[in-house]
Amino acid sequence: MRAAQVAARWTTGGCCPATMGRLTTLILNAAPRADGPPHTQQVDAMNRTKLSALARASFWSLVVLLASGHALVRADDGRASLAGTKPNIIVVMTDDQGYGPVGEHGHPWIRTPHLDELYRTSMRFTRFLVSPTCAPTRSALMTGRHPMRNGVTHTILERERMTLDAVTLPQVLKSAGYATAMFGKWHLGDEEAYQPHRRGFDETFIHGAGGIGQAYDCSCADAPGNKYFDPVIRHNGSFVKTRGFCTDVFFSAALGWIKQARQSEAPFFAYIATNAPHGPFIAPPKNTGRFTDLGFGKAQAGFYGMIENIDENMGRLLEKLDEWQLFDNTVVIFMSDNGMTGAGSGRLGRPLGRTADNRPLLPYNAGMKGLKGSADEGGVRVPFFVRWDGRIKAGQEIDRIAAHIDLFPTLVGLAGADEPAGQVEGRSLLPLIEAPDTEWEDRYLYTHKGRWKTGANPDDFQWQGCAVRNQRFRFVDGIALYDMQEDPGQTTNVIKDHPDVVSAMRSAYDAWWKATRPLMVNEDAPMSPTRPFHVLYEKQVESTGIPAWKPPRL
Repeated sequence: MRAAQVAARWTTGGCCPATMGRLTTLILNAAPRADGPPHTQQVDAMNRTKLSALARASFWSLVVLLASGHALVRADDGRASLAGTKPNIIVVMTDDQGYGPVGEHGHPWIRTPHLDELYRTSMRFTRFLVSPTCAPTRSALMTGRHPMRNGVTHTILERERMTLDAVTLPQVLKSAGYATAMFGKWHLGDEEAYQPHRRGFDETFIHGAGGIGQAYDCSCADAPGNKYFDPVIRHNGSFVKTRGFCTDVFFSAALGWIKQARQSEAPFFAYIATNAPHGPFIAPPKNTGRFTDLGFGKAQAGFYGMIENIDENMGRLLEKLDEWQLFDNTVVIFMSDNGMTGAGSGRLGRPLGRTADNRPLLPYNAGMKGLKGSADEGGVRVPFFVRWDGRIKAGQEIDRIAAHIDLFPTLVGLAGADEPAGQVEGRSLLPLIEAPDTEWEDRYLYTHKGRWKTGANPDDFQWQGCAVRNQRFRFVDGIALYDMQEDPGQTTNVIKDHPDVVSAMRSAYDAWWKATRPLMVNEDAPMSPTRPFHVLYEKQVESTGIPAWKPPRL
């Protein structure tokens, strides 16, 4: 572990309880006494033989920090605070997986042993809400504010570009001394000024557009002719040719960078954003085979095969974090970007295949209404697992609503950095993580799927594909109200039973829309006449060629 992090962890209760207890006893015994010699002499005399080399180093870190006026950092209720502890941070976000396809979420036949392990060793937010589609959620993570206030109202047609006026999460973390890297799907602008290596990431290893091989009549386009196997990747601004399946490649690159970054004194932030299981639904044969053997169609076998492949890569990540002894100073977060996609998951209620004893295998969405693209719960609820061994209690569940806009202030709080003034509208989740029973004021979370046609007036779509959510209710499209505590599957519209609730939510949403409308800065953007990834790729082919990427030795 880095020396600076050792010192920081001892001052914030970061060691294991038993070790912290022994060190605390030594510190208390070492305190100056009115009738005794100076405390440093007492420690030398009484405790020299009791301290291992690590304990002595940790103890003297405490002495130095206490002498300089720094007391143990504590939350208001006396528990150790996580704010300013500067752990390493790893965020893994999958694409279109949603909430259902995780074994521990009750899925009856998906095999996700490593995600299940992470589930059991993490604190879980059971009502974590994002946007109905991918680019919007990504912009919320990067800025801490609603996607439409970043100008992101679509996933293509220049409306996926995150405003250049925003201060990004990696930029803020860098101000606190973090090394930053991202791997996989960026999807917040393919023009150079919008690229992640221009927006705070030291290391970037990405594909273009919203998926490998995508290309639209605008700037949103990946490298020409790109595929899920052996993809061309833009690595720190230059293209390289990789070998293998895309998800395997992204995790290998991330692990190589983490292996190197762990040697530094600086903490690190690694953002791993897979393009899987987004369509086209392609997975390695070893992952699709068991599904086709059960009678699944090609697309569904690809979708679920990609999820099981993601699980294998999560296993690789967890194994290496354990081998490299990083779990005690690293926060690991797992989530998805929107609800499960119906295109890959299959139609709810219809069998995908059958077991050997002829039992039907049905799609599973955890009893929720809505899929990707919907403003209902199933379109926006995703997994949110948070693991930090020794610091965040595993197995706890938090049922307070939380959202993508909350990740930015939470991670900035961990880093001890300052939020950009006037930008962040999410809340730090650290108080809930530290004390799940803490008082937590209710609030409204706003959803809008956007995606109106280019050139249309957004105001004409204000009440279409929208929702307002508080802890109890979901108000959808201005015409339906659901009691999410009594009816989490949204089977009964109770709008007539709660006129005051409806009035308050309608007024709040209308005010929010009016404040948001001027920030939709991409609505009049002209379509780019070129595809930047295509232009840069062709230029590199003609000048230096596309070199083979060398996978790291792990």
